[in-house]
Amino acid sequence: TPSRVPKGVDLKNLRPGSLIDVETKSRHYHIECLGGDAIRISGHPEYCPEPVRAHLEGVIERGRHLKFLLNDYRPVTTSRIVSLHVDQTKAAPLKSSPSIN
Repeated sequence: TPSRVPKGVDLKNLRPGSLIDVETKSRHYHIECLGGDAIRISGHPEYCPEPVRAHLEGVIERGRHLKFLLNDYRPVTTSRIVSLHVDQTKAAPLKSSPSIN
């Protein structure tokens, strides 16, 4: 679905390639799901002005802070999330399980 506006998102429920736009009280972040808790994120002028790999901590939910780990050592906590938008149109297709005959 190209334009869902959920209250919250758990990366475990998204396919790699899914895109999430997150607006906090002070910034706008662009996130690409890479699989598991791995993401590519941009939107902070100092920490991630260009897309960089990171690991999401927890879920992305309106009213909460976005938390991610840059370079496996630098934790970043944003201001509160005010809105988010999920786009799965470019996500990898789900792999079908082999059928047993």
